Amino acid sequence: MTTGTVRTFDAQDRVTEAIAINGTRVLAVGAAADLKARATAATRLIDLPGATVTPGINDAHAHMEREGLKLRRPSLAACRSIADIQTLIRKEAQKTKPGDWIVTMPIGAPPFFFNAVAQLAEGRAPDRFDLDAAAPDHPIYIPGLFGNWGAPPGHSCLNTKALALNGITRASIPSIGGIEIVKDAKGEPTGVIIERNPRPMVEFDLLPAVPRFSAADRRAGIVASMRLYNGVGTTSAYEGHGSAAEIIGLYRDLWERNELTVRMGLVVSPSWTDANEAAIIMRDWLAQARGSGLGDPWFRLSGIHVAYGGDDRMAEIARKDLPNTGWSGFVEQAQGPKDFEELCRLALLYDLRINTIVGDRLDEVVAILERVNALAPLAGKRWVIQHIAKTERTTLARLARLGVLVTTIPVYFLWKGGHWYDAAEGDRIVPMRTMLDLGIDAAAATDNIPYNPGFTLWTMCERERRSDGKVLGAAERLTRREALHALTVSGARLTYDEHHKGPLTPGFLADLAVFATDPLTVEANKLKDLASLLTIVDGCIVFERS
Repeated sequence: MTTGTVRTFDAQDRVTEAIAINGTRVLAVGAAADLKARATAATRLIDLPGATVTPGINDAHAHMEREGLKLRRPSLAACRSIADIQTLIRKEAQKTKPGDWIVTMPIGAPPFFFNAVAQLAEGRAPDRFDLDAAAPDHPIYIPGLFGNWGAPPGHSCLNTKALALNGITRASIPSIGGIEIVKDAKGEPTGVIIERNPRPMVEFDLLPAVPRFSAADRRAGIVASMRLYNGVGTTSAYEGHGSAAEIIGLYRDLWERNELTVRMGLVVSPSWTDANEAAIIMRDWLAQARGSGLGDPWFRLSGIHVAYGGDDRMAEIARKDLPNTGWSGFVEQAQGPKDFEELCRLALLYDLRINTIVGDRLDEVVAILERVNALAPLAGKRWVIQHIAKTERTTLARLARLGVLVTTIPVYFLWKGGHWYDAAEGDRIVPMRTMLDLGIDAAAATDNIPYNPGFTLWTMCERERRSDGKVLGAAERLTRREALHALTVSGARLTYDEHHKGPLTPGFLADLAVFATDPLTVEANKLKDLASLLTIVDGCIVFERS
C-alpha cells in the first residue's frame, strides 16, 4: 500500500511512504519505489495518495456492543415535537401486531441526547394521553436516556396500556432514590417517569413488563457495532468495565465462527453478592480468567472487574433481572472499601487480575492496592486502574510505583463532565501529561461517548469542556502523537499483545487504519469526526469506504 504518509509508531518513530503486508503480518515499511520493486504478480497494490496510515485504534474501554444496539429500536432523532413522536409511533403501530409493545430509542439525537426534552416544541415529554392518541392498541415505552450518552435527568414515557402492564398506579413508589413517578393534580400517574441516576434503574425497579434486549438483539448489535467501529479505524477493543456472561458468550461464539472484525479483550463482570460467594466463585468457576486468561490475538478473556463504591440497592435490583443488563452489558456491583480490599486479596490469591474504576477516589484505591502489594508485588500482574478523574501528582507517583496498568476516559471527565470541576483545578483532572512524566503510559478510550476515537484524540489535545469551552489544565495537553499513541500502541499490554501488536513494524500484526487526512496535522476540530478510508485487521480489509 502506498499513501502520502505511513506513521509507524515504532521505536524509531519512522514516517515512511508505503507499507507491505504478507498474510497477517507487516512485511516491510519504507519508500514506495522500493516496496513496489519487490511486488510479484500475486501482489495487490493499493495506492491512496495523500492518505495517512496509522496503527489501528485500540479502544481501551469501548462498551462496543452498545452502538449497534441503538439500531435495534426506532430512533426519535428527527422528532422536534410531540406531534412528530406521535407520527412516528403511528407508523410503528401500522407494522406491529395490536397488543405488542412499541419500544423506541430515547427522545433526542445520538450520540449525546443533551437537553432533548427541553428542545421539543412543547418543552415537555409526551404523557400517556399523547401516546394513547398515537397508538391506543399497543403498550408504548420511550426510555429515558442512558447516562453515559448525555446527562440526567432522563424522561421515560409510557402510555396507559404500558402503565397497566407494569402495575404503575397512584400508589406506586420507587424502591430506590433518583426516580420520580410524575403524577397529576389528582395523584394519577401521567405516564412520565423522571430519573436522575447516572445509569438508569427505572426498568429494573418499576418496569418488569417492558421487553428486554434478547440474545439475538445483542448479537446483531455486536455485529453492527463492529462495522461502525471499524469505520472509524478501530481494530481492537478492551472491555475493562467487565462483560456479563451473556455478552461474553456472544463474543465467544463470533470468535469461534471466525466472524470477529475487531480484536476483543474481555473481562468477567461477576454476579456475586458478597465476599464469601466471591471466594467460592473465584476458586471454583473462574479458572479460565486467571493470569493471562484464555484465547488468542482475536479473543482474550482475562481478569475480573470489581467496583469500588456503588449503591447496594441498585446492584441488588439489577442482579435480580439477570441475564438482562440493559444498556450496560455488565453486572451492577457495590463494594465499600473493606469489601473491595477483601476482594483484591482474594483475586491476588487466585491470580485474577483486577480492573476497577476510580473516578475521584484514586487515593483511596491506591492505599488499598499498596496494602495488597505488600502481600505480593502487583507489578507484572497487569491489574488495571480505569476512569481516573481528579487526582494529585503524589497519588499518581504512588500508582506508578505499583506497576499497574492505566486506562483513561478523557471525554467523560474533561469534555462531557468538565462542569463538575472548578476550571482552576483543571490540571488535576485526567492529568495525562503528569502520567507520562511519571512513566505511566496510559491507554485512552472512548467509553462509547461517542465511539469515534477522533473525539477522544481531540479532547486529550485540546481539553475543552462542553459547558463553556474553557480549557481544563492547558499544561496537561498532550501532543497529537502522544495522544494517538495512547489510542493505538499503549493498549496492547492490556491483552498481553505488546510483542506483536501496535506499531507498524515488520513481524507485527497487520492492524492499521487509513485516514484521508493526517491526524497529527489536521485542523483540531476536524478530529472529532475522524473516519477511516480503509481499515485492515490481521492483514484483511474489514472496512472500505466507497
